Amino acid sequence: MKTFVPFTFSSNECRHELDQLRDLLDSVAQLKEREAILPFFRERLHLCAFIGSYFPYLANPDRIAFEYDLFGDFKADLAIGDSTSQQFCFVEFEAATDSSLFVKKGNKATLEWSERFEHGFSQVLDWFWKLADMENTTEFVSRFGGTASYEGILVIGRSTGLEHKEIKRLKWRRGKVVADSKHVHCVTYDELYQHLDSKLRIYEAASEVEE
Repeated sequence: MKTFVPFTFSSNECRHELDQLRDLLDSVAQLKEREAILPFFRERLHLCAFIGSYFPYLANPDRIAFEYDLFGDFKADLAIGDSTSQQFCFVEFEAATDSSLFVKKGNKATLEWSERFEHGFSQVLDWFWKLADMENTTEFVSRFGGTASYEGILVIGRSTGLEHKEIKRLKWRRGKVVADSKHVHCVTYDELYQHLDSKLRIYEAASEVEE
């Protein structure tokens, strides 16, 4: 699915797939991108679509794509869209290993951001640049609509094993660094599970009240 295809979200299926993510994280300490992470998410469309819930205007994730081509220059591992609000989310998955987020360099006491993190972060920035560069073109309008907006997420590393200082650095970076008036949402796989689980519980509770 390298282009958007129509999709109907199911909260029940999402709960099942989200539980599978929890089980995977509980069973394996380190996950490589190509061998484990990408195959896992490609088989779980409802979980992937729910990642769009990070953004309030992406209320109905009814479009989804993998390896989504961004005008010939870049590819997003995952793309999610709401055709009504014309809100889109592009996701970069990186590995979840000991060195995914921070690495020790020389005798420095403070760890440095890893090359993989900086690569993934730069990928999202390049998506923002390309999309902004193409916004007023016919191709952009035909893909996304004339008033479309978009966000980006980098999913990388594990929270387990991080010191308090590094957790604070990660939260500060994703909350303070802005590009073209957009934050690059950087989350670990553990945070991804925790955030989506909390959001889905609210969704499920609201559904029970309506019933």
